[in-house]
Amino acid sequence: MHHHPKSPPFTPSTTATITLSKDNSKCTPYIILASFFFSLLFILSLLSTSTSASQSLLTIRRDPSLFPNRPVSLTKIPYGPTPPSIAYLISGSAGDSARIIRLLLATYHPRNHYLLHLDLSAPQTERDRLAVTIHSVPIFRAAQNVDVIGKANYAYQRGSSTVTSTLHSASILLRLSSKWDWFISLSAGDYPLVTQDDLLHILSYLPKNLNFVNHSSYIGWKESKRLKPIIVDTGHYLLEKDEIFYVTQKRVLPNSFRLFSGSAFAMLTRSFIEFCILGTDNFPRTLLMYLANMPYSFTNYFPTILCNSKFKSTVINHNLQYVAFNMSSSKKQLSSHDLAEFNAMIQSGDAFATQFKFDDPVLDHIDRKILKRKPGRVVQGGWCLGIPANDTCSVWGDADILRPGKGAKRLERRIVKLLSGDRFRSLQCLDR
Repeated sequence: MHHHPKSPPFTPSTTATITLSKDNSKCTPYIILASFFFSLLFILSLLSTSTSASQSLLTIRRDPSLFPNRPVSLTKIPYGPTPPSIAYLISGSAGDSARIIRLLLATYHPRNHYLLHLDLSAPQTERDRLAVTIHSVPIFRAAQNVDVIGKANYAYQRGSSTVTSTLHSASILLRLSSKWDWFISLSAGDYPLVTQDDLLHILSYLPKNLNFVNHSSYIGWKESKRLKPIIVDTGHYLLEKDEIFYVTQKRVLPNSFRLFSGSAFAMLTRSFIEFCILGTDNFPRTLLMYLANMPYSFTNYFPTILCNSKFKSTVINHNLQYVAFNMSSSKKQLSSHDLAEFNAMIQSGDAFATQFKFDDPVLDHIDRKILKRKPGRVVQGGWCLGIPANDTCSVWGDADILRPGKGAKRLERRIVKLLSGDRFRSLQCLDR
């Protein structure tokens, strides 16, 4: 148990740069051999430590109250599986800092990892204020699991810069921690429909190789509107924001692989992310080049790789996200129609919803009724040990302790339905 730790803010490790200068003076073979030997040892020591630098910082400086050392016992039977960990990318544009912080608080759990990205449309001062705000929260300092991207990218939803920005962020998360299991990219318009204790509890009973992605090989109207047109995404090469523009030529569709489309939101496994970024198979890079000039290519990238690779058998044709087209309201109180839509959204069993506007009253309703979250506070979980009269999560304990609620039951029913009978295989990477 711990109360308000005073741990210093996390500062990312720097990489030492070694400059070797050529010695023009005469050296004996012995000196040359000795210099080469010690240089080789030094370089090998750098290689052996650089890959674990970020993880070692996180491990050493995290609060032991959240992550106690557990001796291995051969006789004691553990109570349930160890909870997994999720790597979250939370992205926004200029003016989205408040929405990003609210989304972070609503999805926060000490076991997870969070990377916040304000794209280049936001001024550097907003990015700096976001970082200062994050480091002022005691639990974030204690868990050392929230970071802000300092060197931002442009991410145009209509272009391919969203793909490269997401891959860049995913590669940072791979470097920051070797222990997360799933990757989820959230935008400022998304919001959770279950607590993280609910989500982690259900995921702890699932195989860690399942990818939740909406996908279809049906092209239809997209062939002429999205697949054949050629665009230039200026987010790749301009520092200032500019419009994406179309060229007059059209492209032919590929015949060496099958294109699949889906939604921008997905829940992807660590092994799949590593395949896209670090894998020896060249297909992810080939596809990235093909999609570089395609409109809305982010909806094609991950589904196409999944369904044209060894990960084809791991795909579940649902992303666990509810699209709340009719949920946004400008009123402080929800109408009867809004409440009916709200109930349908919650009973869907999905883990997240999207299409919310800034300060949407629906979000307040989700906080009060579903997440039980107070303004400016994180969602209470099994790791929170404080008294309700005060900030419950100002005192914390073991992050492996989960306290799932009704949301876990709804999510369980949704996933059981997705995996039941022949539904799982029959909707998997259909070639039609």
